[in-house]
Parts: sequence; structure tokens; C-alpha cells
Amino acid sequence: MQLKRMPKKKRLPAGRVALILFLCQMISALEVPLDLVQPPTITQQSPKDYIIDPRENIVIQCEAKGKPPPSFSWTRNGTHFDIDKDPLVTMKPGSGTLTINIMSEGKAETYEGVYQCTARNERGAAISNNIVVRPSRSPLWTKEKLEPITLRNGQSLVLPCRPPLGLPPPIIFWMDNSFQRLPQSERVSQGLNGDLYFSNVLPEDTREDYICYARFNHTQTIQQKQPISVKVISVDELNDTIAANLSDTEFYSAKPNRERPPTFLTPEGNTSNKEELRGNVLSLECIAEGLPTPVIYWIKEDGTLPTNRTFYRNFKKTLQIIQVSEADSGNYQCIAKNALGAIHHTISVTVKAAPYWILAPQNLVLSPGEDGTLICRANGNPKPRISWLSNGVPIEIAPDDPSRKIDGDTIIFSNVQERSSAVYQCNASNEYGYLLANAFVNVLAEPPRILTSANTLYQVIANRPALLDCAFFGSPLPTVEWFKGAKGSALRDDIYVLHENGTLEIPVAQKDSTGTYTCVARNKLGMAKNEVHLEIKDPTRIIKQPEYAVVQRGSTVSFECKVKHDHTLTLTITWLKDNGELPSDGRFTVDKDHLEVADVRDSDGGAYTCVANTTLDMVSASAVLSVVDVPNPPFDLELTDQLDKSVQLSWTPGDDNNSPITEFIIEYEDAMHEAGLWHHQTEVSGMQTTAQLKLSPYVNYSFRVMAVNSLGRSLPSEPSEQYLTKAAEPDTNPTAVEGLGSEPDNLVITWKPLNGFESNGPGLQYKVSWRQKDGDDEWASVVVANVSKYIVSGTPTFVPYLIKVQALNDVGFAPEPAVVMGHSGEDLPMVAPGNVRVNVVNSTLAEVHWDPVPLKSIRGHLQGYRIYYWKAQEGSLKRNRRHIEKKILTFQDSKTHGMLPGLEPFSHYALNVRVVNGKGEGPASPDRVFNTPEGVPSAPSSLKIVNPTLDSLTLEWDPPSRPNGILTEYTLKYQPINSTHELGPLVDLKIPANKTRWTLKNLNFSTRYKFYFYAQTAAGSGSQITEEAVTTVDEGKLAMASRQVDIATQGWFIGLMCAVALLILILLIVCFIRRNKGGKYPVKEKEDAHADPEIQPMKEDDGTFGEYSDAEDHKPLKKGSRTPSDRTVKKEDSDDSLVDYGEGVNGQFNEDGSFIGQYSGKKEKEPAEGNESSEAPSPVNAMNSFV
Repeated sequence: MQLKRMPKKKRLPAGRVALILFLCQMISALEVPLDLVQPPTITQQSPKDYIIDPRENIVIQCEAKGKPPPSFSWTRNGTHFDIDKDPLVTMKPGSGTLTINIMSEGKAETYEGVYQCTARNERGAAISNNIVVRPSRSPLWTKEKLEPITLRNGQSLVLPCRPPLGLPPPIIFWMDNSFQRLPQSERVSQGLNGDLYFSNVLPEDTREDYICYARFNHTQTIQQKQPISVKVISVDELNDTIAANLSDTEFYSAKPNRERPPTFLTPEGNTSNKEELRGNVLSLECIAEGLPTPVIYWIKEDGTLPTNRTFYRNFKKTLQIIQVSEADSGNYQCIAKNALGAIHHTISVTVKAAPYWILAPQNLVLSPGEDGTLICRANGNPKPRISWLSNGVPIEIAPDDPSRKIDGDTIIFSNVQERSSAVYQCNASNEYGYLLANAFVNVLAEPPRILTSANTLYQVIANRPALLDCAFFGSPLPTVEWFKGAKGSALRDDIYVLHENGTLEIPVAQKDSTGTYTCVARNKLGMAKNEVHLEIKDPTRIIKQPEYAVVQRGSTVSFECKVKHDHTLTLTITWLKDNGELPSDGRFTVDKDHLEVADVRDSDGGAYTCVANTTLDMVSASAVLSVVDVPNPPFDLELTDQLDKSVQLSWTPGDDNNSPITEFIIEYEDAMHEAGLWHHQTEVSGMQTTAQLKLSPYVNYSFRVMAVNSLGRSLPSEPSEQYLTKAAEPDTNPTAVEGLGSEPDNLVITWKPLNGFESNGPGLQYKVSWRQKDGDDEWASVVVANVSKYIVSGTPTFVPYLIKVQALNDVGFAPEPAVVMGHSGEDLPMVAPGNVRVNVVNSTLAEVHWDPVPLKSIRGHLQGYRIYYWKAQEGSLKRNRRHIEKKILTFQDSKTHGMLPGLEPFSHYALNVRVVNGKGEGPASPDRVFNTPEGVPSAPSSLKIVNPTLDSLTLEWDPPSRPNGILTEYTLKYQPINSTHELGPLVDLKIPANKTRWTLKNLNFSTRYKFYFYAQTAAGSGSQITEEAVTTVDEGKLAMASRQVDIATQGWFIGLMCAVALLILILLIVCFIRRNKGGKYPVKEKEDAHADPEIQPMKEDDGTFGEYSDAEDHKPLKKGSRTPSDRTVKKEDSDDSLVDYGEGVNGQFNEDGSFIGQYSGKKEKEPAEGNESSEAPSPVNAMNSFV
């Protein structure tokens, strides 16, 4: 809860509201304004147990308030302390605080004692606690001679500290001469008494500077004990010492220190007792010796250890319970256990209690004739005794007061008068301490007064409690009412909370709670009122919180924190890291509602908090930044369990940099054979830190380890120590053994040699053996080194051999190698294929058959047969053979037939066949000749329309570039196209084959025609070429139009023609838009009228006309094309490709000699239309279309 009070802008922090409410209730009508008569009240005093620094002046505090201001006096050790007689003692003016000047002269010990302060005025006397003043002490260690300690390995040891008694007790720790703390563990630890305990000693415990230090914090001094020397002798050293001191005839041997079960070094015996005071820290300790080192466990008999107050210290040898209470009394058991047994010790704990308050007496303000009580209740163990004093005097001997009656821990007042005013002291004491409380009775008659400032402004956040103060005073105690607004009624408890101290609480303040509130206080002597004002503000909210981020080291991260707040309040946004200030580093940039961290480091990881503060409230949101990176390299590599063919490698993982290690990769280096080259050995789980590695003989190993996490792998660790394995015979033989001849009379044996790692020892060689597969010869062999090839000469041509290659070294042979088969060298085949036959399938495809050659004549590995074929002129097969371009097709393996695709129709061909082996080709078979039949021709090379007249057009063309036979005739088809792009009747015309020019007469004037033109052979019709052309315009109609223009001289006629022209322009625009959108010629109606299949080109799929497209449509027409604007037609290319049939360059057949794609003499279907000419229609044609 946050409040803002403003007459003068006074604010109360939210965290203090509950405390303020509690205090306001406690001091209701008790805080007497200082301008009114009242007894003294002690406001400040020194602690009961006051330890002073003897090097500084002594200051004993005693402050009090009252009206009239009180006077002060002191007692020392129970008698009056006359400060005027001691020049070193002064009292602070207007105060009871004493200053004893011991720095100039005097000693602190002189002023040691029990002091008590009394503050007195006409209404009573208040007293302070008994203040015990003692100077702190830090004495030196007594000089002592410490003998060196010598003991055997494994024995227990206690090094005593025994620090001097100081005030307060010193803090103990052990260090060496270099002021370095001695390491402690489960085996070695410091007890609560300062002694250093060894459960068992090891040789590394030997040292000459075990030093106990005592630090006295009050005087800031450290005292040091004499160093203790400890020497731990191993069994071997002990035997050597004994043997050196014995004669040859004597025999003695020290036995190794045996393992033993635990025994307690402290505490002694099976049971002990412990007493502690309530509220202190209970510390229980058990330290045991044994071999191996015992482990300590703690239990509470007949109960459980308190969960939130129990802590283990000193490697669980110390059990601590904080804020101990009587309920913690009982039996606690410590158990020491190792592999040889267990013991236990029971500590009986009793919790006592110095007195503590249940209800301390409170100041009492009464008006004359009123009644009241003072209550003093305390508890403790044992139960404290309650005694009362009046103005510092035991009440039994104090002046009598008829209005006062004592009833144990309560004083009852009735019908008090002004003379009843006094200060009462309650003392609760037992053997462990005491409590002293002052409470006054002040009899006053005062009308109400309001202590809260007038017109205080409170500002409160909406939906939170609002507390409006009305601090008041009066005697008798006034009643308080609250009102809202100028004419409001008294506020009631059903909506508001009215506290006894006058405060008005609005549990949930809303916007309509804003306004002016009036507080009215009344008693029988009068009335007082005060106005305060309340404003309700919108709460501050974080509408976008920073989000959890995981970033890699070296990158940049940004946090966003968007805040919405009341515009009348000032907003401050602060960023914190781990609840502290951001590092003062230029890498951290705060910009409005953003925090950016550049070049992120490991230390930047943590919680980042956005704190939004206004003068009334505060909100915050946090996000965690995890800085991740590849792991740090492992370290401390160690080789153990070193055997001939295995070793154990262990390592310590490096930091995983906030990303768990998933695996470790182990690599090795062979310093003998491949120094500096690291090879993969194995990988293990990220949970392992050891690996059993398999080794090869005769390798000088070094290992290194890399850690892997989700971000990648670490740098390699430092290499381990080197480990050289013993030599052994090879485990494996060479691989990739082959036998191939390079010449007809040799055998070349090759293999992949072993590397140095596989050699397993020095002197690596190879035993190469061979013999003929089908012979009875013995194995021939040779031993070679540093090679991977051996050539056997003088072999028969292409004979199978059995081959094996075995590795050996100075230790022995590898296992028996596998036998592989090879062949001696090949030679060219000797025989050509016979009975070559050709079957012509169609005009572009022929099938060839041949008989296989005898296997023995091949003299090598059969790779297939190769066909050479070429186009030749009849009667000239033997002439200009070198200038003929031959094509080649290869058929693999033992095939005896194949297909020749891509032949040219109506051509004369020749071919021969050869067998192929690994050496090359054999002799060619006799040439076979064959002819291909006629095929359909290609399209005419070009088609032009020349000399257009009013009723005629002349066509010129070039013959097809590939007639594929003897041309029999040309076919010309044409049809008119009207102004709406409809196609007219189709005219079919046959033209002799020897013509290249033709004139069409009796055509319509000013009409566009479309032409379809193709050639024919006996095999059928070829591909067509298309073109369009227009006859010329009728000059008579143009002259008539001109005369009409001459006649139109009147204005009305000109206007009419303009309107017509505008209409025509609009129609033209619509027409062009349609054409630009790809409009089609509506020829479907004409198709139904001209259904003659011989003159109407049909679609391939359903026999209907294709659609005639505009020139600007740029889409090819179905089954036809139109000529470009230059009226030329490109030559169509229909050559078959050999790529689908060849092998590499030569092409490849399927098993049956066929090829992908069907070659036949099938005609191409005639397209109905072609692409439209690119020339646009003329304006005249456009005019004619509207006539």
C-alpha cells in the first residue's frame, strides 16, 4: 500500500502501512503532545551488556522526554554516582548521557561496573536498565613449548588450540605461515572449541606450520599460537627406519595401519547434556575418527528435526537449530558410520528461557475521576518473578496512593486525581536475566485536539486500501467520527473501517472515493475537526514484460519492458541485475523501455528486473538471461589400467556454459607414424568421465578429448601423456587386391598397402603369391616392401590366375589372406562377327542381327559389339570412304541384335559390326547395305504472298528442305476471314510438284484470306505452312466517300458526322480492348456449316475446329501456326536424335534393340488455323466493316 500525504507533500511507503496501523492502534490516546505536562519517558539507553573498547572514551547513553523537561542522575554498583566529583566524567546538557574521557588519562577498568540512569520531573521518575559496563579484552597466548608430533599414516590426531579467554570470545581459525587457510574436509575439520581434528592422517598432512589464530573483533586484533609441526610416516618409511637401527640377526616389520570402525573424538562417552536459552542458536557437535573416514548422521529421538530452522555445518559434524524454543528440548543422536561399523552418541538438550514479554505495561492517560489498569505479564523458564516500582522505588516502600491497588502483575486505578500521576516500573526476572519496563500514569483534563496537519492531501492507487489519518489527543479520550463532503452523514463501519487511533480506512479505494473528508473529535470538554483530501490514481502496469532469453557468448540481447501509468505521476524505469545495480559497463545500454546488452559474457547471466516506479507505487518484472556457449575443454587427462591392447582414459569436464554436455569425443595421435595428425577414436555419453579404449600394437598413442553440447564442440583438451604399445604381427592383410595385365604377356598384381598404424610393428613387408587357376602349378611367391604393385612377366594371353597378398613384419605374419582371381593381359579380338542381317522396320528405323564370335577368339573380357553405319551413294561404297561421316552404336555384353534409329527416309546406308574387349576392337564384318523407304516431306521452306490486286493474289514458295521421297504434288487450302473474324468456306486446290509459283484469281476485293500449304509424296502429306494476305481496296467506293465528304458542308451534317466518328472511336476502343484480352474468332458456328472432313482441319482429340486467335493473343493456335509479319516460314526440324539410343557418344539400345519413342511413317495432322499475322487492320478496313 502506498500513500501520499501532502500539505507539504508527505508520503508513506507501501511496505510501512501495516506497521503504521499497528503502531497507531498501540499508541491510541497515549502519545501526549510535548506541550502538555507529562512524566518522563526513557527514549534511548545503552545495552544491558555494554562491552567497550578500552582505547576509546566511554559513552553511556540515557535520553528521556517529559514536561517539564526531566533532570538526570546516575547510580553505579547500586550507589549514587556523583559525576561532579570526577573530572573525567561529563553529562551532556539536556540529556543524561555520560562521557568518560579515558583517552587523556585513566583506565577503562576503573569504570567497570553496573550503571543505572534516572530521569525525574514533578510528575514522576523513569529509570533505565542496569547497564553492565566492561572493557573488551584480547589477551596473548601463554608461551609454551610445542613438541613436534610424529605418527603413522592412518592414525587419528587432535591439534589443540586453547585460545586465551577474551571479551567477547574470539573467532578461531587455522592457517599456515603464508596466511592461507588450511583446507578442511570430512577427514580434517575444526571443532566448536577451536581444536583441529583429523579422523585419520595421510602423508600429505605433514607440515611444520599448523597455526591457530584468534581474532578479537571488538578490538580488531588477531593473536597467534606457536606453530605445531606434524610428520606422518608411511609404513615403508617406518620399516626402513627400523631396519637401519637393527642388527642383521634381528628381524622386525611394521604392519600397515589397519582399517578400524569409528570412535568419537568429541564428545566423550555415550551421552552428554546441552543447555541453551530460548531464541539462541543451538549447536550440537560430533566428530569421529576411523579408517576409512566416518560419515555423520543426525536424528531426534521421538521427533523430527524442524525443517526450516535446521542447518548442517562443518561437513555435517555440527547440527544447528536457529530460534530455538522449549519445543526443541529432547534427545538428539549423532551416528558415525564407516564400512567397518557404526557408533552413536546421545545429547540431551534442555531449552531454558530468560524472561520475555507477554504483555508489557503501556502508558496510561486518564482524566480526573477515571479508572484504569497497568498490566505486566512475562514468561520464562523458570517462570519469572514480577515486582513493581513507583518512580524508581519499590512499591512496598513508595508513598501510599489510595487510588492504586496492586494485584500481582496488575495495578488497578480507580477515581484518579492529578496527584496520582507517576511512573511505574515492572521488573520480570529469573536466573537467566530480567526485563524492565517504564509506564506512566498521567492525569490530565484536556479538550480534543487533532494532531494531523490540516488539508493533508492523500494520493492512493485505485483498488488499494486508503488510510486517512486523524491523530488526536484529549482527556477524557475523545470519540472520532468521519464525514465525506460538506453535507455528508457520518461514515459507517459497513463500508469503512474506523480504527481506534482515529484513522479512517477505505479497504478498496475507487475513483468515486475521491473527495474531501472531515474528521471530528469530541469529549466532554469540547470538539475539534480537520479536513483532508483524497485523490485516486490509476495503477502502474507492465503491459509487456521482459522475456527469458538464451544467447550465445559474444552476441547481443535485448529486453523490453513497456509500462502504462497514471499521466499525472512521474514514471521512472530502472533496470536491475540480480536485484543490484547494472554493471557500469558500456556494453549495457538503457533506452526508454529497452535494455540491450552487447558482447554478452558469462558474467552477464542472471535475472534482469525492470522496476517501474511512481511516487505512489512500484511494479516489477524479471526475466532470466542464460549465457550459453560451446563447453570449455576437458582437462586433467589421465591414463590408467595400461595393457597391451587397452587403456582407461579419464578426464575432468570443463564448464558446460549453461548447455548440458551431450557427449565426449576422444581422438588419438600416433606420434610414431603420423605425428600431428589426430584420428577419431570413439565417443561416449556426456555423463561419463572415463572410457576404456581399444589399442593397436606398436603405436605411440596420445589422446585428447572434446566436449559437445547443443551449440557445438569445445576446443580439444591438452594431450594426454604418450603410451607406446608393444609390437605384434599384423592383424589384417592388404585390401583391394587385383590382377590385371597391362600387356598380352604379363600379370600386374596391385593392392592397397597397410598404413603405419596397421603395421603393428617394424619391418612391414608383403608376400605376393600367384598361380594359374586351371593348372596344377605350385604357388609362386615373392616378398616385397614399400610397394603396392608387382608385375609377373611371361604369362599366356588372358589366362585366369589365383592371387593372394599377405602382410608380415619383424614379429610375424598376418592371418592367411583371401584368394582373389585375376587375368593376364588381353589382346585384340581375332574374328569378326558373321552372318550380319538388316531388317528395315520403317523409313527411320532398322534392326540388325549378327552371329556371336567364338569366346576364344575374343582374347579378353567381352565388352560388347559395335555397329558402324553411314549414309552412302549407290555404287560409291568404295570411293571417298575417309570423307564419310560414320555413326557408332555400342551394344553391351553378348547381345546379337540391335536397333538403328534416326535414319533418313529414302536413303542408301551401309554398316559393319565388330566385337569389342578391354584391349580394343576386332576386325570389321563385311559391309552390308540397305535402303530406307520414302517418308512424308517436311513443310515447304517458305511461303510468300506477292502482287496483291483487287481480286487476285500470287503465292511463291520454296520446296521442302527434306522431301524424304519424290514429291507428287502440292495442296493449297484457303478461306476468307470477314470483318468479325469469322472463317469462310475452305477451298482445296492441287498444284503440280514442279511449280514454285501460283496465282489465285476471282477473289473478293478488300478481303483477308488465310492459306494452308503442304507437299505430298507417295508416303503421304507433309507438314503445312500457313500465311495470310489481303486483296486491295475498291477505288470507286473511296471516290464515292470523297464526294460525300465534299457535299457535307453544312454545320448540322458536320455535327452528325462527329457523333458518328465518336461512336466509331468508342467501338474501336472496345474492339481493341477485347483483342488485348485475348478474344477469339467465333468460328464455332461456321464449323457446323462446313463439316466436310476433307477440307476442314480437325482437332486431334475430338475432330472439331481449333479456335482462331488474335495476333496480340500471342498464343499458338491448335494444330497450326501463322506466319510472322515478314511472311516467311522457318524450316521445321524433325530429325531424330540418337541421344536416347547411344551409350555416351555412340548411343545405347534397350535389350531388344528398341529405343525410347516410336519411329514410323505416320502423318502429322493438319492444323485448322495458324498464328495471326502481326500487322494491324487499316482504318479503311475498319470503316468498311461498318458499311
